[in-house]
This record gives sequence, structure tokens and C-alpha cells, in this order.
Amino acid sequence: MAAAGAVLPEQIAAMWEQVKAPVVVPLLRLSVAACLAMSVMLFVEKVYMSVVLVGVHLFGRRPDRRYRCDPIVAADNDDPELADANAAFPMVLIQIPMYNEREVYKLSIGAACGLSWPSDRVIVQVLDDSTDPVIKEMVQVECKRWESKGVRIKYEIRDNRVGYKAGALREGMKHGYVRDCDYVAIFDADFQPDPDFLARTIPFLVHNPDIALVQARWKFVNANECLMTRMQEMSLDYHFKVEQEVGSSTHAFFGFNGTAGVWRISAMNEAGGWKDRTTVEDMDLAVRAGLKGWKFVYLGDLMVKSELPSTFKAFRYQQHRWSCGPANLFRKMLVEIATNKKVTLWKKIYVIYNFFLVRKIIGHIVTFVFYCLVVPATVLIPEVEIPRWGYVYLPSIVTILNSIGTPRSLHLLIFWVLFENVMSLHRTKATLIGLLETGRVNEWVVTEKLGDAMKLKLPGKAFRRPRMRIGDRVNALELGFSAYLSFCGCYDIAYGKGYYSLFLFLQSITFFIIGVGYVGTIVPR
Repeated sequence: MAAAGAVLPEQIAAMWEQVKAPVVVPLLRLSVAACLAMSVMLFVEKVYMSVVLVGVHLFGRRPDRRYRCDPIVAADNDDPELADANAAFPMVLIQIPMYNEREVYKLSIGAACGLSWPSDRVIVQVLDDSTDPVIKEMVQVECKRWESKGVRIKYEIRDNRVGYKAGALREGMKHGYVRDCDYVAIFDADFQPDPDFLARTIPFLVHNPDIALVQARWKFVNANECLMTRMQEMSLDYHFKVEQEVGSSTHAFFGFNGTAGVWRISAMNEAGGWKDRTTVEDMDLAVRAGLKGWKFVYLGDLMVKSELPSTFKAFRYQQHRWSCGPANLFRKMLVEIATNKKVTLWKKIYVIYNFFLVRKIIGHIVTFVFYCLVVPATVLIPEVEIPRWGYVYLPSIVTILNSIGTPRSLHLLIFWVLFENVMSLHRTKATLIGLLETGRVNEWVVTEKLGDAMKLKLPGKAFRRPRMRIGDRVNALELGFSAYLSFCGCYDIAYGKGYYSLFLFLQSITFFIIGVGYVGTIVPR
């Protein structure tokens, strides 16, 4: 028995040597080459956007210099020929879709009703898909309260949740009173626009008939709540300050963020309105409108307060939707974009290559495959080497360029890289689901908002983390990668050159922390 036990490992080792040279090594080399190629594509894209951003600031290509945006003013009431002093103000519809938003519904409704715009030229439409009857009653009471103050507010419900958010917005546009509106502003339930929001956005649409969308920037009220919200702030600040700015300045095209924006209703209708074929109905509408030749404007200095998901579960669901949806939309619209006749070739290349392929697909896949699979694998197979420029220089430059969006968090850059590598696991999985159109491709889970709930539950006290319930908190996939990276790190120290050991151990620890659920805000039951 002892002799048989000793022979078995030798047989496994011999089989491994027979397979490694002709199969594993070539496959790993091919993977390294593919990852390096994708890394170069991502690097060029980041450098390109940084150069454009510098040019925008140097040459002053701000929206107010490129487009006419004179303020809209009321007519002189002393003029007897003008019956309506507010006739110069267009009719605006404000849509607030919500679903069981107990903690934040008052914030969005109150902010929308407080916008500085003639009361007879604006309609607030609350689209309540809540399934909790208590919350529905609370939202309806809040709407009646504002109605009693003279606000034109409509409380609309449906018999079902077909199409989720897209379905609610689509049904909202079918009401008779909407026919009188020229523009529609959309705010999610946790968004709180300042009173001058319409006064700063509508002029771009009124004075420039070729503009379909004006998008504002998000400002996060709970960015300092925990380390996870700081990481999200860094990623989203880069998206708004760089990606959206570059798209608006170069091709007058970018993805609508689904909220904090104003649409020209005629442009929406021409593009086909809201569709629920993916989980990114906002991006779907933007791409279709862009292909019709409509222009978009991004206002980086106009910020709307919003809330970041502060529990890991809510954040993970949100990232699945944001990663799966664009990939699935790319699959559905690639041919339509390529064969479009209304936009220039350069704009089509930008939408297909820059907007979709590099940012929405390659960016997720190369981060996970290269740093969480291929790099550790080369430790176990020393015959395959990665050039220093591929694992040191390019990633360092890309990381530094990513940090320009949030200078105040520069000291958290290492934490952000490690956290993003973990999240790339979920984003890559979601991207592949979207591309292949399988599994959870149309899964829609509303992002949970906590509002001031935690503060109200513990007034005057620092929040204490409750005792964790292991069954609810453990993430097996993250723990599996933690073990894999830890093993590779130990192997690198024992048998390799030790180049990657520090990175592998830090990344392993990050996977482990998230694997045991010790990340974000832990909400007591």
C-alpha cells in the first residue's frame, strides 16, 4: 500500500510534464499575448482620453462656449400684448421612477417639487412600481401633500412591473397630459437636483434644436460612509470627469446615465422610445438617438446629489446589471451601428471600438483574466514570462490616469486597484453572460438605498458592526480565488523569483476580506 501511495504522485507528475510542454505552455503564452494586446488597447484608450481632456481645458471647449444657452426669462408683465408671462418657458415633465423606496422617496419628490420653474409649466410624475402596500400609501400621501401646495404632481401606478424601469417610463409617457410637454427630466428615487437644475439645462435644448440630451454629473452624499463607497466614488468620478466629458466634446455622444438628465421628447420618440430588451435601457435609448444624428451635451459643473450603494450585495447586483447590459446591447446593435447611414464613419468607429469594445468589454475582461488568472499561472509555469512593460509600466500608467478623477483619494489608489481586481471577477462574468445572452442576462435587481436609515437607528452613536451570520456573508467564489492566489504567492517565494509574491498576497487578502463579507456597510436585521 505504501509503495502504491508513493507511485501515484510520481505518475501524476509524469503526466503533468507530458501535458505541460505541448499543451499548457503554448496556451498560457497565447493567453499572455492576448492579455498584452488588450492591455495596449486599454492603455491607448486611457492616454487618448487624457489628451482630449487636456485639450478641452486648454482650449476652453466648454458646453457654454460651443452651444447657445441664454437663460430663459419671463416676458414683461406690463406688456398688454403678452397674455402669458411664462410663455417663453417650455413645458417640462419630471419623471421619478421608484420601487419600494421607503428611505429616500421624500428626498427625490421634495427636490423635484422644489425646482425653480413656473408652476404652470412643469408636471412632476411619480411612477411607483412598489409592491409593498405600506410604502405605496406613504408615497401617495407625500404626493398629495405637495399637490395641496399647488404643485402639479401625478401619482401613477401599474398593475405589473413588465419592463421594470423602462416599462414604467414608457407607460408614463402614454398619459394624455404628457402630450403638452416638450422635454422630460428623469431622476431616480435617491437623486436630489438643486433648484436651478432646469434653468441650467433646458436653455441648451431650447436654443439648439439638434441637441437631444443634456446630462448632469452625479455628486455622492455618502462617499465617506465606508471604504467601499470611496472606491466607487473613484471609479464613477473618472467615468463622469473623463469618459463623459470626452464623448461630449469629441462626438457629442455618450451613454445616458439613466438619471439626472433632460431629454427632448421628440428625439426620444424618433429613436423609438424606451425599450426593455436589456438591463441598460438608458444606454439603449442613447445609442439609438445617437444613430439618428442627435447630439448630446454633458455639463460637468452641474452636479446632482445621489447615493452610492453601501452594502456589498447591492453593489454587486448593480455592477452585474451595468456590465451585463452594455455587452448584451453591443451584441444586439453591432450590425445596426455598422450599417448606419446617418452618422459619420468616425462616429461609428468611436461607438463600436471606444465606447463599447474597449470600455465596456475589454476593460473588464483583461483586468480579471490578466491579473487574477494569467499572472498567477506564470508563477506556476516559469517557462512563460511576461515582459516588464506588460505587468509594471502599462498598469502603472493606466492606474495613475484613472486617479485623476478623484485627487482627494490618491492615497487610496492601491486599495482601489485591489478592490477593482476583485470586482472584475463579477464584471467579467456578467459581460460574458451579456455577450452570450445566457443565464441572468435580463436579471434586474433594484439597487438598495439606505438614505438616513442607519443614522436614525443609532442616533448619537457610532455604528457598531453586528455579529456576522456566516451563512449570509460568505462569498465562496472570492474565497476560492483567495486560496488560489495565496498558493501562487507561496509557490513564487519557495520556487520562483519572488517578483509577484507581494501583489499575489495583497490580492489574496482582498479576495478573502470580501469573501467573508467584511466589506461595505453591514445592515442589522
